[in-house]
Amino acid sequence: MSGSSFMIGGFVYKYLFLITVSALPATAAAQSASEEALAEIIAAQDAEQAQEVDDQAHYGTRMEREAPEPIVIADMLVPQITVTANGLSTAIENTGQAVTIIERDEIESVQGGDATRVLQRTPGLSFSRNGGVGGFTGVNIRGASADQVLVLVDGVRVADPAAPGGGFDFGNQLTGMAGKFDILRGSNSTIWGSEAIGGVVDISTRAETGMKGTLEYGARETFRANVATGVSGEKAYVGLNGSWFTSDGFSAAANGTEADGFEQFAIGGVGFLDLTDSLEIFTHLNWSEGKLDIDGFPPPSFALADTLETQETRRHWGDVGLAYYGNDLTLRAAYSLSDTERDNLGEDGGVTFGSKGRSERVQLRGEYRLLGGLSLAFGGEKEWTEFETNFDAPAETGIAGFYGQLGWVMGRLAIHVGGRIDDHKQFGTSTSFGGDISYGFGDDWRVRASLGEGFKAPTLYQLLSFYGNTGLEPEESTSFDIGIERGRRDLGLYLALTGFRRDSDNLIGFAFTPDRPFGVYQNTDRARAQGVEAEAGFDVTNSLRLSGVFALVDAEDRGSGLDLARRPQHFGTLFADWESGFGLKLGADLRISGSSFDNAANTVELDGYEVLDIRAAFDVGDSLELFGRVENVFDTDYRLVSGYRTAGRGAFVGLRAQM
Repeated sequence: MSGSSFMIGGFVYKYLFLITVSALPATAAAQSASEEALAEIIAAQDAEQAQEVDDQAHYGTRMEREAPEPIVIADMLVPQITVTANGLSTAIENTGQAVTIIERDEIESVQGGDATRVLQRTPGLSFSRNGGVGGFTGVNIRGASADQVLVLVDGVRVADPAAPGGGFDFGNQLTGMAGKFDILRGSNSTIWGSEAIGGVVDISTRAETGMKGTLEYGARETFRANVATGVSGEKAYVGLNGSWFTSDGFSAAANGTEADGFEQFAIGGVGFLDLTDSLEIFTHLNWSEGKLDIDGFPPPSFALADTLETQETRRHWGDVGLAYYGNDLTLRAAYSLSDTERDNLGEDGGVTFGSKGRSERVQLRGEYRLLGGLSLAFGGEKEWTEFETNFDAPAETGIAGFYGQLGWVMGRLAIHVGGRIDDHKQFGTSTSFGGDISYGFGDDWRVRASLGEGFKAPTLYQLLSFYGNTGLEPEESTSFDIGIERGRRDLGLYLALTGFRRDSDNLIGFAFTPDRPFGVYQNTDRARAQGVEAEAGFDVTNSLRLSGVFALVDAEDRGSGLDLARRPQHFGTLFADWESGFGLKLGADLRISGSSFDNAANTVELDGYEVLDIRAAFDVGDSLELFGRVENVFDTDYRLVSGYRTAGRGAFVGLRAQM
């Protein structure tokens, strides 16, 4: 799409518009119906108050484009935009929430298809995995369990409703189609409803103009290919993404020798059409199918060992909706669907366990500008979920929620406060409240703080399966954090320090009772997580940048006083990037983790570890790049889950091309 020029506050701003898929049906963040409409909106806002960049960041969500370099407008950087903080497109400096943004250029610089190698650059984020890429991968934020983190892809909730805990498996989410990770740390059910206890991860699918592709080959017979293409016009955009990954892998069982491979094919599409200057229709469609070799627990010992079992996973999700952009009012309505089918196959090829989970949602979100810097964000949604397994009859439930949030932005001060009410078919009503504040001062410094409540509705499996309990109450949390930071994480000198605490109640666990001798889910536990997160980045020279994140997290069971399982008390990532003047780029990532316990009784310890990856890339002209890396350079033997092996040293090479 061609560039567009328009006047804001007396400056001529030139911006290259690139279509992206960061259009959440749960937010007002979306691409514009037209560049001219955007100019009119910004001009109207500029006339109301002289906060050019703040207004542009708050309402100019149509300008949130994928770009390889930070965009400079009239000697000012366009703010980084988050949608996870307040449910609307918001400049990071205008929210008191703790947010990390990782764009496509950084994803590509890290290399590879494993999303955890990118996500580990987020402070306070740790993970566990059963074996290699494709194995179940749970992401923990600030000590919260994987099923207490809300995960969205293109604004659609993608966790499997048939999974016992309902957590999202990042083993099925590779990086080839990811355009951006927007990660919120802290409870925020006021905006997002159920599951937003530990935080929110929003993944935007790539949207390119022209065509870009990647091919990669490496250790363990690993092949990876992805392509992204798109065509844009004055009033429309159509994009298509495809990804294929296959690897022979290694034995998931640490004591095994039989390799456990993984293969996945995924395809996705996105479209936008401007019906008028202020009304847009949009859609996202995604499908993936994967096959994973898994190790099981064969008799007579029933201990983890080599088996010839496999797991097949089929997923499709998407949305369709309308977006309206007025001078004072933004509205976004959408219908979304997510469907996951899983089959575990025994050595004879028969299905030993099968499940189907489905979620449908309709929602409306909007924002009305009241006066000056005061605005009202609001929204409502209704979700229907259903599941069945080969051991459980089909069952369904539903939840509806409504929220409102007042926001006030004046200069470098931003304040938000809001509340939400949800009504669940089984457990009834739940309320959530939250707020945040950010204040900028001095030379690019700011202090920020947030207070939020979170809840997680019991899953269908916990409610209505053979082990279910219809009397379950939702898990609940209250969290707060306070921090100070300077600059932004991708440029110049960046410093950030955040202290946090989260108390959780009514946590759902598995118990045995006289009337349920085979087990039943109950509200049994309480937990607390508190700690400190630190971030830093600085340019040593014009071509060398050093960065790092580190966290101290004390996550404990408030009943027993023991550590929560698989939550290291300290962990972090150091990373460096150097770029020459002739196209050569070098980089390294060092992941550091302290020890943790594999079980709730704290009797099985997981040792701490350090893993170093190194990488290089070289530009061959303007349209071709050669790249390569060595993962786990020192062949560190470590465990994320007891009994499961992790990848040893491996080398990979590849190329990227664009046209």
